[in-house]
Amino acid sequence: MNPSIPHPGLPGIPGIPGPGLGLPTFHPETMKAWLYTTTSPTLEKSLTLHTNARAPPTPQGNQLLIQILSTSLNRTDYQFPESLVGLGLQRLIIGLPASPGIEFCGRITSSGPLAQHMKEGTIVYGCHDRPTQFGSLAEYIIVKADKVAILPDGVDINSASAISICGQAAYQALNGNVKEGSGLNSNSSVLINGGSGGCGQFAIQIAKAMGCRVTATCSTRNMELCLRLGADEVIDYTAEEDLVRKLCTRGKGMEFDCIIDNVGSPSNMYYECHQFLKEEGVFVQVGAESGLTYLRAVWPAFLGGGRRKYVILRRVDDNRHLVKLGEWLGDRTIQVQTDGVYDFHDVVKAFEKLRSGHARGKIVVRVSDPDARDMQSFGIGF
Repeated sequence: MNPSIPHPGLPGIPGIPGPGLGLPTFHPETMKAWLYTTTSPTLEKSLTLHTNARAPPTPQGNQLLIQILSTSLNRTDYQFPESLVGLGLQRLIIGLPASPGIEFCGRITSSGPLAQHMKEGTIVYGCHDRPTQFGSLAEYIIVKADKVAILPDGVDINSASAISICGQAAYQALNGNVKEGSGLNSNSSVLINGGSGGCGQFAIQIAKAMGCRVTATCSTRNMELCLRLGADEVIDYTAEEDLVRKLCTRGKGMEFDCIIDNVGSPSNMYYECHQFLKEEGVFVQVGAESGLTYLRAVWPAFLGGGRRKYVILRRVDDNRHLVKLGEWLGDRTIQVQTDGVYDFHDVVKAFEKLRSGHARGKIVVRVSDPDARDMQSFGIGF
């Protein structure tokens, strides 16, 4: 997208420069933000909405100050800070008070001296690699320029806010664990365990874009969704007495080239996967308890461990991958499935839905009105 052309979803206001046309640099002192100072008993029970919270500092180096338009929730938003509470490390590692949220779509408000190529007013999407003090459940966030990509023409802001975390994870899992060009091809067969979750939905669509034959597992109520996303075969794990046993009955020539495990269960899937994963195949662990994943990685086969290559995915934020995902959104190769779009004052309800485990797609929160700018911030009155 040419940043000098106003985004089609953001109609211009007479007399006001459009996105990317050199809006005057602006830095807020305060902002609206959801803040926590503890995560006990849970993060969402500790959140409070502030209308005059301290805004992020002035961007330095290649940093950008971004006005958040929309953000989406991820499990790490509460898992990471909650994992630190017993160790007393929240203040040291994150900084308190803090706003949760790492994934977003927003408008550049100002840029550091090494990020002047990113023009004020340009709409971008991206993410932090982990929770920070200034998260995306606030009006403004500060982020490095290489962590974002420019929003392509015609791409919905809510969709763009929900693609960076799970989209990159799925893309990298299917591309040789971040090694470009060493992934799957049109002759490959892929099993996606947990096809209806955030990463699973992207994995189905990306694998199909690569020409793969896709088998997905999910519950009964999500079978239609997985088929609609492009899965060639869907296995209802709730209807199977033993999912692994069913996979083991696949005949010769039906083995998979790759297994993407988004859930970490059944617990014996990796140990038995040599019966349905090709000898040169790879088992990619995207979601599971950390202790379990590391045990699988080091336990030798002669002591009952797995007999296939085991990879624990560590998502690497890569601008090239963000751009590719944006292109796929633009041409509708992939689509973002949302469980709901919540207003900013309903953040606690959004977290409760996320933690319930029953969300059918990404949970999005609208933070700011994309069709309106804070004109008072730019010294412009009406």
